[in-house]
Amino acid sequence: MKSSRIIIVSIIASIILSLTMMQAHTQVPPSSAEISQYKGLLSAAARGDVAEIKALIAIGDRPDVRDDYGRTPLHVAAYRGHHKAMRALVDGGANPNALENDRYDIVTIASVANDVHTLKVALSLGGSSKNITSRYDGTALIAAAHLGHAEIARVLIDAGAPLDHINNLGWTALIESIVLGDGGHRHTDTLKALVEAGANVNIADRSGQTPLALARSRGYKDMARILELAGAK
Repeated sequence: MKSSRIIIVSIIASIILSLTMMQAHTQVPPSSAEISQYKGLLSAAARGDVAEIKALIAIGDRPDVRDDYGRTPLHVAAYRGHHKAMRALVDGGANPNALENDRYDIVTIASVANDVHTLKVALSLGGSSKNITSRYDGTALIAAAHLGHAEIARVLIDAGAPLDHINNLGWTALIESIVLGDGGHRHTDTLKALVEAGANVNIADRSGQTPLALARSRGYKDMARILELAGAK
């Protein structure tokens, strides 16, 4: 009976992990085939052609035109790291907080890509670290914690990202750094950044498991120690 329970728990955990690992990977950059079909501002954004972006906006092209996946030229430029193009688009009226079909914005796109430079550009252009993004009602900070992007997490924290937001899976960024992490340096450093910023170390998941209990159950000793020192129960 005990072994059966262990197997069932393991299966459930695997299913949950498979589903939640999709959280930061459902972003869909434009493919080469899509880019080859782009016209106007979408094409100019994909190429990072600032002069054409300015010229097209000047003659009335809409800066927030969308492709079939709901991406604006700004999303496309962010995916491809064309910073000058991003600035030209926002200067021309593009919405820095627009969401594409899967509800990702340029801040979250850069965060998932672990692209600190693009993230800083996105924030400087008015992108908000507070946006609720993705089909999981998460944030860029939760996505960064999931992936162990510690430097990204620190930039987002400095930009005022909500530390204790709970997504529709019932997890905070702190919890995601544990349950979707590997207990290694990257995720531990991310958890440390969250704790040092003042994240609530005692918000439990839907089953009542606290971050400390989750870290201990996985044998993540360094994480558990950080949480204990922060007063976790």
